Amino acid sequence: MIDLYYWPTPNGHKITLFLEEAGLDYRIVPVDIGKGAQFDAGFLAISPNNKMPAIVDHAPADGGAPISVFESGAILLYLANKTGRFLGIPEGADAQATLRQRMAVNEWLFWQMAGLGPMTGQYGHFHVYAPEDLPYAKERYRKEAERLLGVLDKRLEGRDFIAGGEYSIADMAAYPWISPYTKAPLDLAPFANVRRWQATIAARPATQRAYALSKQVNPDAGKPLSDEEKKVLFGQGAR
Repeated sequence: MIDLYYWPTPNGHKITLFLEEAGLDYRIVPVDIGKGAQFDAGFLAISPNNKMPAIVDHAPADGGAPISVFESGAILLYLANKTGRFLGIPEGADAQATLRQRMAVNEWLFWQMAGLGPMTGQYGHFHVYAPEDLPYAKERYRKEAERLLGVLDKRLEGRDFIAGGEYSIADMAAYPWISPYTKAPLDLAPFANVRRWQATIAARPATQRAYALSKQVNPDAGKPLSDEEKKVLFGQGAR
């Protein structure tokens, strides 16, 4: 059994996408980030950066004590290695092909973690949540988000999925960050390969199950944040 500390955000969706695809037994532990649950001492013990998602695996492969993992990319890598799935490796691949596929998956997973997620997140912050209109910041992050979409679109040319022909954790990491802000949608019209890839993943039954959890866990998902919630989410400094 895996405990998933979760709230329905793009980073949270990454992990439910994997767990639903893999069919692993898991239990959701809601972390209401608008109310500051990410700062509770019990949660900080497994996620010291006070960010969700995080997991606790009560049945690790080594048979030892439960293992906790924080950071969505690290969680995806952990689960992929635990199950031997979604590493982009075709069945029966030889050692050389396996090495190269693993590297491709890792490259694009880290690309998402370092680029697509943070930059699209800043785009969303300044277009949706910022208390004042800052045209420079809005334009800066719009352009960078679009640049990254262009990089992904080029990568997907002639490929079904990011790392090649196999659905992988690189796809699961990137998918939730493709224009996640309904109040400030990015223009995907120029990115035909991204749109095709996005539709393919959206049609997967596991994707639909994963996203259905949003309203189950947070019935207010998608509603505007209150001033108090914004203070909790965006007003933190060193403690």
